[in-house]
Amino acid sequence: MTKFADSLQEISISKRSLLSIGLDPDPDKMPISDVFEFCKLIIDHTEVFTAAYKPNMGFFEAFGLEGLKSLEKVIDHIKSNYPDVLIIGDAKRGDIAPTSSKYAYAMFEIWDFDAVTVNAFSGFDSIEPFLKYTDRGVFVWCKSSNPDAYQLQDLVIKGTADRKIFQVIAEYCVSWNNEGNLGLVVGATYPEELKIVRDIVGELPILVPGIGSQSGDLEASVRAGLGRKNHGLLVSSSRGIIYASSDLNNFGPAAANASSILREDINNILEDVGRSFI
Repeated sequence: MTKFADSLQEISISKRSLLSIGLDPDPDKMPISDVFEFCKLIIDHTEVFTAAYKPNMGFFEAFGLEGLKSLEKVIDHIKSNYPDVLIIGDAKRGDIAPTSSKYAYAMFEIWDFDAVTVNAFSGFDSIEPFLKYTDRGVFVWCKSSNPDAYQLQDLVIKGTADRKIFQVIAEYCVSWNNEGNLGLVVGATYPEELKIVRDIVGELPILVPGIGSQSGDLEASVRAGLGRKNHGLLVSSSRGIIYASSDLNNFGPAAANASSILREDINNILEDVGRSFI
């Protein structure tokens, strides 16, 4: 069975893209009210530019049952029409093992995501149920992109070598990656920390949110986040692409233009560092 990291690399090369587009439907920003139709138009206009879509569960859940029905239709639309694109369920699930086993079942068996984001606060047994799905990716939340992430993630653990909590999480991820399907989430707003994480985890894939509306540093993040052998990197943008225009007649093409520009910017950085797609 192909390891998730290998599948990610194959898709990235096939699409010539390290881009992941976040699907965050917000009724205050959407130019149309129908969640599925909004996402469908975004997907149909941007699919050629992206390696992955990342539906954010919170945004869909906020619409209640109708939002979940829309998510089901979104996933079906992608799998039926664009099967070469990954779908990452951005759920950040994590709990004690019995609950996590149900979360894992829901994310992979019910929603059929190719990968999910998880929260490792409860330790290994909280994410082990996800890792047992060996053909699916599991991205552990390591260093988040929000301004107050430092309050816990940068706390220093005293020992033979003082390390911050996010570094310890990265170290654990290396030891937990027995099935070759584990990755990490590190925000583009912290490129120096991203470099530290990359040095710790070697070739493990890293999902990098925070580009666009959160003003993450694209060039520094790509340079810091690239793996040594494979690219091992997905750069995620949500609001900067899907809300590139509020015009009812233009939001799809505007999203296409924004995603095209971002992919080109990423690929230009790859070329500068000698890592362009073959």
